[in-house]
Amino acid sequence: MADNFQLNLGSLRSSVNLTLHTHHASRLWFGRQRTEGKPGMIGLSGFANILNRIKRGCEQDDPYSDWFLILIEEKIEASEQEMKDIDARLDEVMASLPPMLSIGQNLSVQPVTLPLFLSTPLAFKAVFLLTAYDELVRRILLASHVGLIDNNAKGQWLDEGAAILRRLFGLSQRWKFSGASRDDFAAKNARSEQAREMYASFGEIPQDILEGTRKSSFAPSAAATSTTTINDDDHEDGFEETITLGLPHQDMPDPESDK
Repeated sequence: MADNFQLNLGSLRSSVNLTLHTHHASRLWFGRQRTEGKPGMIGLSGFANILNRIKRGCEQDDPYSDWFLILIEEKIEASEQEMKDIDARLDEVMASLPPMLSIGQNLSVQPVTLPLFLSTPLAFKAVFLLTAYDELVRRILLASHVGLIDNNAKGQWLDEGAAILRRLFGLSQRWKFSGASRDDFAAKNARSEQAREMYASFGEIPQDILEGTRKSSFAPSAAATSTTTINDDDHEDGFEETITLGLPHQDMPDPESDK
């Protein structure tokens, strides 16, 4: 006998929180607002917002959005390796501690915990990178505290790790919604020509991406709705957009312990 019983199940929800122990990592989450004489700097929250718009572009069958999703995925993979390389070098420094000296982890007595509301897998992978940098900062500060590295080396290492994330965030800011779909490119209409002009500095889009045979491992599924719309705001760099937590971008103060 056919079972016509249906369960009225709601959507799945989970609670995700991010805990950071250093101001260096916290600043990379919030970014910096543009002020007089000081340029703005996108943070991970703004990066996640741009990824949301790139995802919507992919759902609109914009090949350039698919291209950027691939570029960002590849950049994240390269960034993960760069962070591991710094960590390995730091392991060599920490190995010079006298064998009779035991040092535990240095954790903040008052870490910041942020609820995450992210809707793309690549945004979460960027969060993993941020937590790796947070741990790296703690280890660098500890190495400096016990005299394994001097102040100059400490500053260089901190900047090197932060630059990995900033380059990733900066890549996302180069994306613009082209306004053209693969059907437009097949028809060789005005929209496709405008899109090519918009991305002229990037060179010709790879043919397999244009045809849709190569996409990011985290691209929206083919079943995604095609009614998603992208407004004029999606042509902007998105830095001024409210961050995912619903809070304004802000600078984090420099604590003495991090200097």
